[in-house]
Amino acid sequence: MSTWVARLDSDGGDGDGPRLAVKDCIDVAGMPTTAGCPVVAEMAEPAPADATVVATARAAGARIAGKTSLTELCWSASGINQWAGTPVNPRDPRRLPGGSSSGSAVAVASGQADIAYGTDTGGSVRIPAACCGVTGLKTRWGRIPLKGVYPLAPSLDTVGPLGRDVAAVEAGMALLEPGFAAPGAAERGAGRITVTGLAGEVDPRVDAAVDRALAVAGVAVSPAAAWDFRPAVDAAGVIIDSEGFKSNAYLMPYIGQLSPHVQRNLERGARLRPADIAAARRLADEVRAELEALLRDHPVLVMPTLTGQPPLVGEHGIPLTLLTAPVNLSGLPALALPVPPADPGEGALIASLQVIGESEEQVLAFGRLIEAALAAGLPWRDGRVGWRRGVAGVAAQVPAWTAGGRRGRGGGASWHARQPLGQDRRQAAADRPGDIDDRPDHAGRPGHPGQGRGAVR
Repeated sequence: MSTWVARLDSDGGDGDGPRLAVKDCIDVAGMPTTAGCPVVAEMAEPAPADATVVATARAAGARIAGKTSLTELCWSASGINQWAGTPVNPRDPRRLPGGSSSGSAVAVASGQADIAYGTDTGGSVRIPAACCGVTGLKTRWGRIPLKGVYPLAPSLDTVGPLGRDVAAVEAGMALLEPGFAAPGAAERGAGRITVTGLAGEVDPRVDAAVDRALAVAGVAVSPAAAWDFRPAVDAAGVIIDSEGFKSNAYLMPYIGQLSPHVQRNLERGARLRPADIAAARRLADEVRAELEALLRDHPVLVMPTLTGQPPLVGEHGIPLTLLTAPVNLSGLPALALPVPPADPGEGALIASLQVIGESEEQVLAFGRLIEAALAAGLPWRDGRVGWRRGVAGVAAQVPAWTAGGRRGRGGGASWHARQPLGQDRRQAAADRPGDIDDRPDHAGRPGHPGQGRGAVR
């Protein structure tokens, strides 16, 4: 199953910078943009110009390594593409790579690219980064230009970098925004968000890995909130489905040629009522206000990126967007950073720390702090697991409050305890098998106001 839609000779040309993989929903001059969809591919012509984010990368000397595969129309978090196949997860080939920026995550995880561009509408940079054991950054909505990017939900779409470590992601930000640099030091403080209302809640091994990483770095962690994110995820689904239908309405005459989950997404988006959409946007405003309020009390907010292990290929598993899509509603930047298991005997465990902040500079500086502490105490990136002397006692420092309970300012949030959506949307959500084949996610189609026409006629 190919990681790439098309490869380029990254050793040629004028660039002498990093090898850059570009998700195939972002225009590269002279190449068609297919968005992982055979119907779009049939209509596509070579893009007449680079997307803005590719043009800035070329100007900085990046070598374009090619265009990477993705889920169809960026509209699933699984990484599965029934037409082109699913890229193999280098971290664990038995498990899904996550999506929709599946090929981008696999390209950097396997060493085929130094940096990759992905898009993130409900988690599509952070989810594959977490699944494949690499680092990924969701940028603040509106910071990075989207001209030449195929839109899914323009009010949520973002472009962000993936890399094997924080340094690579920071270099990716410099390709997206010339002159970008994260500060040299980060505050050693964070507000911890815990998750409630989920059957089984977060896998305790994942929570332990996150908390131990923070403790190893000497971060002063304080409880921020304990929330049930399901209403927020449902609201994100309403917004993505409604805007995704508008972005892709031109495909309705060919709906029978699309993947079953894309057909269902389009049909749901078409029948959503204005009242459902208005309720979802009101809830999004509440989520944004609550997270911004928490960030006035804490330098950054931290929680896992995923609630458990990436699903095994062919099986349904965890709700992949549960902890990522609410951040998209806020518009805030968020970093997904791999962390080692707390128990040395669980070397196969895949865990990722999500860092939410007011700026990309802030979350990257914090991520660098965590990464450096882990590198000094545990050589886990090379596949070797075991805490070195002097670090083993850190387990006792994991905060007791992670066991549950509503604490801190966020405990008063009203959106986490209710379901504001109409009956049609609730039924549609109930029909979903759980975020694997048909969870909405990610970047967009040309032709939306303010976007480039891209390569689709």
